[in-house]
Amino acid sequence: MPAMTAVDADTRAGAGVPGEAVGPLVRGVGVLRRLAEAGGTLSPSALERATGLARSTVDRITATLARMGHVRLDGRDVVLTPGVMELGNAYLAALRLPALLGARADALADELDESVSLAVADLDGIRFIHQATRRRALSVSFRIGDLLPAERTAPGALFAAEWAEADWTRWRARRAGDPLDTHFPAAPPRGEPAVPPRGEPAVPPRGEPAVPPRDEPAVPPRDEPAVPPRGEPAVPPRGEPGGEVAFTRRVERARRDGWALDDQLIEPGLVAVSVPVRDPGTGRVACVASVVSHTSRHSAADLRTSLLPRLRAAVAAMEDDLRTAPPPEPGPAPAGLAAWTTASKHELGRDFVESLARGLTVLTAFGEGRPALSLTDVARATGLSRATARRALLTHEHLGLVAAHDDPTFTLTPRVLDLGFPPLSRTSLPRLAAPHLRALADRVHEPTALAVLTPDGTEIQYTAGAGASRVLTVRITVGARLPAAATSLGRVLLADTGTPPAHGLTEVRAQGYALVDEELESGLRSVAVPVRDRTGRTVAALNVATHAARRSLEECVRDLLPALRATADHVQRDLHTASRFAQVTPS
Repeated sequence: MPAMTAVDADTRAGAGVPGEAVGPLVRGVGVLRRLAEAGGTLSPSALERATGLARSTVDRITATLARMGHVRLDGRDVVLTPGVMELGNAYLAALRLPALLGARADALADELDESVSLAVADLDGIRFIHQATRRRALSVSFRIGDLLPAERTAPGALFAAEWAEADWTRWRARRAGDPLDTHFPAAPPRGEPAVPPRGEPAVPPRGEPAVPPRDEPAVPPRDEPAVPPRGEPAVPPRGEPGGEVAFTRRVERARRDGWALDDQLIEPGLVAVSVPVRDPGTGRVACVASVVSHTSRHSAADLRTSLLPRLRAAVAAMEDDLRTAPPPEPGPAPAGLAAWTTASKHELGRDFVESLARGLTVLTAFGEGRPALSLTDVARATGLSRATARRALLTHEHLGLVAAHDDPTFTLTPRVLDLGFPPLSRTSLPRLAAPHLRALADRVHEPTALAVLTPDGTEIQYTAGAGASRVLTVRITVGARLPAAATSLGRVLLADTGTPPAHGLTEVRAQGYALVDEELESGLRSVAVPVRDRTGRTVAALNVATHAARRSLEECVRDLLPALRATADHVQRDLHTASRFAQVTPS
């Protein structure tokens, strides 16, 4: 787990926290950050150790986050849920860049058959806001929301070309205080080879130097090995900012050329070429587009000669899109949040931390068409008093989640993506559906399943399921296939594939479910409903199966169908939230 950050240190010691800051909000944000760094799941005991909070405080915070739909309490674990992505979605919607440029990045990835990313500056780091990743055995594993140190990336050199002296001072201070980049969970520790030589430690022994002298390049010359000889230090002396001369040279080159190259800066074998996308109004870098590959497919020189021209053409089209984009239409602001938090407090009592819930709802006041809000705007959107909204904004500013401007307005910062977004930004529909299937199976005491249609449309393939504790039950094997026309799952899926639907499926489409009685196997009855994506297209189906002796057809419709539809609604809500700016694979 990453070392304690400066914000964490202030939180624990009470130093540097403004007097009007909301303490429970500071602690709740810390819990979300620790969960994100751990991949989305921690036990309460592990959270207690990671945050330094008392167990009773951890329990109250997680109970509040569960009430808000940001986590679920799964046995002994606290697990991030897609609901927490609403916080990151608010930032990305306000930013607009993923919505305006994401399709161009996806098309370029398809054209080149390489991963393409968009990144923005985040202080002296870079943070990804869009990823179009190729599905290969060996592929890039960065996620939306991941943060990397500027000096170890190609986009970082392009952003640093616009840095003022204060930015360089902050960068040097960070490098001196964290020479191994432990505050960047997504980055391999600086100086460590991907696989250490056999018998050698992954990090140098205590007392050995840990980072390269300031005037040495961050990447060894082409004729020198990427891994230091046995016995040599893997990283420069701990007190040195290391690689400053090499980084400043790359920055000057990026400023001169208008593009930048990453030749295995972040990890051996990983290469990338980057071009800035400039804001048409200011001329400054709005984001950076990168094509990312590995040395088995492209050398750094090959990226420059074969892929850079096409990347530049795509960036030119992106800048045209920014120039011609109409002003955003403000989306609906959240409503009734203050009333909801008050009602939750009355229901749950001391287990619900109202100041934490209200503080987090302030972040969702921002969004599409609402990138910059005044204090009055935030109070109006959330239903909170100006005093409550002001304290929440002040706290978020202290935590780096909100920036205050002279107008006076507030905007969200990329750091909002720290709050649970990366672990959930690369997920699948079966993963989203699994807890809901389990809850449904426990409720109706019958097996449940999720399935998709195979490409040729003749079969269904099971992608998730939950069994029931019965002697006579349906065994669901993930990956198994069955004829689509003979199953309730298949009929729901087939009913949405054609316009008009095929013969016999008109009623299924009209009523929104399919009921199959002993057509696939004697004694087997099942009812299924569709799962729809953000566009309303059916992408999967859910069903409940039972034995004919346990439930009549009327009982299947009366007792099972309402619970099944409620479960589909829960799955769709998570799918719509998770897929707003991230890709959710169907299987």
